Amino acid sequence: MSDEGFIYHGGDLAAARARFGGAAEDWLDLSTGINPRPYPVSDLPAEAWTQLPQPDAEERLLAAARNAYDLPACAGIAAAPGTQALIQLLPTLLSPRRVAIVAPTYGEHAPAWRAAGHDVREVREPVSDTDVLVLCSPNNPDGRLADPALLEWAGEGRLLVVDEAFADVTPEASLTPHAGLKGLLILRSFGKFYGLAGLRLGFVVGDPALTRVLAARLGPWAVSGPALEIGAAALADTDWQAEGRAYLQQASARLDDLLHRAGLHVVGGTSLFRLAETPGPAAAWHEHLACAHIWTRPFPDHSRWLRFGLPGSEHAWQRLAAALAATNAQAAE
Repeated sequence: MSDEGFIYHGGDLAAARARFGGAAEDWLDLSTGINPRPYPVSDLPAEAWTQLPQPDAEERLLAAARNAYDLPACAGIAAAPGTQALIQLLPTLLSPRRVAIVAPTYGEHAPAWRAAGHDVREVREPVSDTDVLVLCSPNNPDGRLADPALLEWAGEGRLLVVDEAFADVTPEASLTPHAGLKGLLILRSFGKFYGLAGLRLGFVVGDPALTRVLAARLGPWAVSGPALEIGAAALADTDWQAEGRAYLQQASARLDDLLHRAGLHVVGGTSLFRLAETPGPAAAWHEHLACAHIWTRPFPDHSRWLRFGLPGSEHAWQRLAAALAATNAQAAE
């Protein structure tokens, strides 16, 4: 799909219901890569809701993020109301540049850079003949990881932007331990791994000169009081993180097996979502599953790709298994 105009995102159940009917509670939404077992949110102090976000609460959040992301002391960090805000803001900080985006990937990067007046091209592999290189690691939707050798490219006059929205599931592959390098910016999303996408919390880490400018552009009180409190607690909860990663590994392996038995071929992804290749047109599989009120993520530019998130309950697993079996049988007719 062209990155000009409408961009198809997961999670739009209103569109699903408008076309295929059903009440919201009838639908199994597998179109996103959000942990179906979210971090347990405890009661918050009343001040988190009634006061403006406090500087000491933001300092606790940033300290927890520094530790969770294994940042060097020289790295800069800023918190934002989700990484989408950073994706749209970052291109406005620079005068027009040559920008290369490693694709296919998350569809909001290219439009943001183009809207800010940059010369944007999408490439299959990282290139050196550019001023700005943008990539996702793990990549959405195929899960590809960035080569650490790319760090040698960043530097004076060159900017490497790495979107690590799904990196919490593979912290050993994160580039955040190198975040003090000049010309390197890394985006980290909170909502996906912790299953709290509605909280709207994200971080930019890296070159301190650039993170300071981004923080200034975001302005005061960029992150809500509840997000400061919940984020700090979750980022410090290493036991929950370890248990969450183990659960996601088991669940994604179960999903792989289920997809394989239905005749699909898993070609990539992360433990939060799996990318499958369908034996026939993915649009037909997507529509058949939607008729069963199961919402998946198709890719108009890749006619046999279909992305599946994780079911969140045993009943949801059984629904998906039955619908996939029925779809496979119909495709074989």
